[in-house]
Amino acid sequence: MPFIDIAFAAEISRYEDAEFEDVARRNCGEDPETRHKDIQHLREMIKERGECNPRRLDDAYLLRFLRCRRFIPALAHKLMVRYEDFRRQNAFLYECSAFGLESVRHVYAGTLPDNPLNGRITLMRFGRWESELVPIEDVVRCALLMDEVAAMQPRLQVLGITIVVDLEGLGVRHVRHLTRTVASQIVALMGVSFPINIHAVHVVRYNWFLSTFFNLFQQFIPEAAWKRLHFHGYDMASLHKHIKPEHLPPEYGGSCQHVISTEEWIRKINKYKDEFMVKELRALGFKVED
Repeated sequence: MPFIDIAFAAEISRYEDAEFEDVARRNCGEDPETRHKDIQHLREMIKERGECNPRRLDDAYLLRFLRCRRFIPALAHKLMVRYEDFRRQNAFLYECSAFGLESVRHVYAGTLPDNPLNGRITLMRFGRWESELVPIEDVVRCALLMDEVAAMQPRLQVLGITIVVDLEGLGVRHVRHLTRTVASQIVALMGVSFPINIHAVHVVRYNWFLSTFFNLFQQFIPEAAWKRLHFHGYDMASLHKHIKPEHLPPEYGGSCQHVISTEEWIRKINKYKDEFMVKELRALGFKVED
């Protein structure tokens, strides 16, 4: 089996690797000795407060939320309420073929190899979105699928994700589709209302006229999350202060040649999906062929 296939077969693994304990402690505030107590605390909080009705209450599911909020049950509960609200208000976004979103492959440029400091680096290029051919809902749906799959993986729960948003080529034809509703959906998927650990979002290669675009998003972003948002323009040296060049592709002044395209990611995840993933995606509302 080629190495890339071995990597993707491991991609869907839900194995809790003991080697990641130190990373989990650093990134998530996770302590193996108190983990079960914190999980139980969150479970009791959900039942007592009655602010949400999650479809699962098992340990593995609750861990997703605790790891995103440094094992503080009150914050994990708040995130779960936000997530359940998002799912209820945007149920239509799940009504699509989970692995039939190839049309947005140019928007989500791909992912780079995981590293301990930045976790998984994901590249997004909204300027390449063919807005007259691909509806904005499908752009959001692809991000939704990627988030839901990432949230299933203990490795990514611990390592986290860093997003590089490249806005080169973004123009009026794109911005006019970005309504308040769409802006709030995108912000939610960047960790504000989703159980994924976002280290930072780095925005690069944009023009001054996009200040209005940024203001539209800012109103939906909590202060703590806004502090993780970094604007670099065309200054790659500024970006390199946060992500080492060896972890970036050449177009961002880096040397990494191993970019997995989103098209390949979707194809490989579809190939190696297991019964658990199929069941989970269908329970969320996605259509998944046998």
